[in-house]
Amino acid sequence: MLEKIHIFHTNDLHSHFKYWPRMQNFVKEQRMELATLGESSFLFDVGDHLDRSNIYTEATIGKGNVKLLNEAGYDVVTIGNNEGITLSHEELYHLYDEAAFEVVVANVYASQGSNPFWMKPYVILTTTHGTKLAVIAATAMFEIYYKELKWQMDDARGTLIRLALQLRNKVDIIVCLSHLGVTEDELLADECPEIDVIFGSHTHHILPNGKLVNGVLLTGGGKFGQYTGHLVVEYDKKLRKIVEKKDSLIHNKDLPKVKNEIDIVQSYEEEGKQLLDIPIFTTEKSYNKEWFHYSQLSDLFARAILDKSGADCALFNAGIFLDSLPKGTVTALDLHRIFPHPINLCTIELTVAEMKEIFQQSKNEEWPYIELKGLGFRGVIFGKMLTYGFSVNEDRQLLINGKLADNERIYKLVTLDLFTFGYFYPSFKYAKKNYILPEFLRNIMIDYGQRIFKP
Repeated sequence: MLEKIHIFHTNDLHSHFKYWPRMQNFVKEQRMELATLGESSFLFDVGDHLDRSNIYTEATIGKGNVKLLNEAGYDVVTIGNNEGITLSHEELYHLYDEAAFEVVVANVYASQGSNPFWMKPYVILTTTHGTKLAVIAATAMFEIYYKELKWQMDDARGTLIRLALQLRNKVDIIVCLSHLGVTEDELLADECPEIDVIFGSHTHHILPNGKLVNGVLLTGGGKFGQYTGHLVVEYDKKLRKIVEKKDSLIHNKDLPKVKNEIDIVQSYEEEGKQLLDIPIFTTEKSYNKEWFHYSQLSDLFARAILDKSGADCALFNAGIFLDSLPKGTVTALDLHRIFPHPINLCTIELTVAEMKEIFQQSKNEEWPYIELKGLGFRGVIFGKMLTYGFSVNEDRQLLINGKLADNERIYKLVTLDLFTFGYFYPSFKYAKKNYILPEFLRNIMIDYGQRIFKP
């Protein structure tokens, strides 16, 4: 007997809900039709469903996303880095308390105490014809962040291989939800042909019909709700093996529109706005933002992050300010609009020579006009690189807060975590660092503003 098994899959939605109503309506109709044919179907999400740059997600701390996943009838999800490291330990611990689906992630666990009840290394699903399907999963290795947030990580690839070998003789099919990126997926397939399908994500890659590596089928469904994936597996019950596996991507923009879908999507935003429309503090003047110059807002922000970190000096790009700070009552919604990024602060210890090098690199005339994508940045353009508390004089001597730097000292620079990945400043990658978690930039401004402005 040949059994057809269908798996619909999504990844890296990042709280882009534009096509959410139509894509989930389509999947529900497809699954109902398949059920009448006696064919089993499942629905998976491969992580980064939430993104706190979205107002609804921010206001509900991700629980709104879980509600949507419940309503859509998902069977299994895994966590991406946006679920894993943009929430506090407590927020992630309770994120899926109300989930009506299984949450699988094998390489993350609590540093102290018990894991949340929903966190499972694998699950076994059974089709209507009794075929057993193991689902294993792992998420990207952001060990430093997880450690600061009181989670531990095991090596993703090694963990998945161990699970696959452990489960191979106990189930008929093994699939993996991988929030690791396409390169890691290919390496995993090379090392572990015991896995039948790897559902890919994290690097936002697009594989229109999947990709076979060492007999393992890899998938990739882009980002932001562009696609819904549809895997079809034909399993020979008598021979106990897969005889065919195919994946295809459905363009969500081309799916039939759902009645009132614009109103549905807008309702998420309106709910978020209402929840965030909370007075935080009151200012006596507005603080303007500039993308190519220093500004009143950049001066205020510099004072806030220096106060928070205790650093000697600060470095950040002007493009992080998406709006100005208004005069009068300032709400949590205002701060989210100005700082939508899931970005944290980091302090870096540097020598005088390194500080001088950083100052010179920051004068790169091309950087302000870069349309930066990724690295947590949610702005439009990079903007001017701003330095506070350090400069280089005409004699090429480093000044720290107007005074000649001591060549024997190590200085502490506070900057944005996006600069520590080595793309702009290679020396940061190997310097001694301390990430300030879990507060985002907007949280730091809220705390500072409440202390220096009237409530």
